[in-house]
Amino acid sequence: MKIIAITGSYRKGGVTDRAVDEILAAAEACGAQVSRVRLMEAQIGFCTNCRNCTQHQGVNRGACSIADDMDRILDEIEEADGLVLASPVNFGSVTAVMKRFLERLVCYAFWPWGRRIPKVRNRQRDKHALLVVTSAAPAFLVRMQAGSTGMLKQAANLLGAKTASILAIGCSATREKPVLSARTSAKARALGAKLATSAPAGPA
Repeated sequence: MKIIAITGSYRKGGVTDRAVDEILAAAEACGAQVSRVRLMEAQIGFCTNCRNCTQHQGVNRGACSIADDMDRILDEIEEADGLVLASPVNFGSVTAVMKRFLERLVCYAFWPWGRRIPKVRNRQRDKHALLVVTSAAPAFLVRMQAGSTGMLKQAANLLGAKTASILAIGCSATREKPVLSARTSAKARALGAKLATSAPAGPA
């Protein structure tokens, strides 16, 4: 069982980072092999909308013309059984670094010139995804404003995952030094254990 987390937080040790710490620790305690990609530490260029990656038909993702860390990250995601996508909410949306990652997922679409709308290359969903969204606003507003969670759901879908759970954490900016409450920590660990025990395990 392999679980990978992709985090779009701008800093280590914040609420988003700590929630993912708890999720991965619980998953590892359940026997999962865990890893994390901090997008701030990865070299990921902006999508240039050249659409070269969308032109050739097939279930496998298209090849991007940008040489950076994205191919390696997508290879790791494709090899995983479970996926965590985590981002703070900034200006009503996921962070810019997460958005940059999401835009590069166009490689999972077949969209040749002349076709009006793209088609998802592979509709098989053999992974489970846990989405983590943190915000300065109260948690109920985070759940009501579906922009960020909708983007992460769409990303999970393109990456071959069904959204199993969503952890919405509100009021995350009430202190200069962020603190993850005991209740939120316990919930994160429970969802991490659930992901590790419910995600369909691929071949060893």
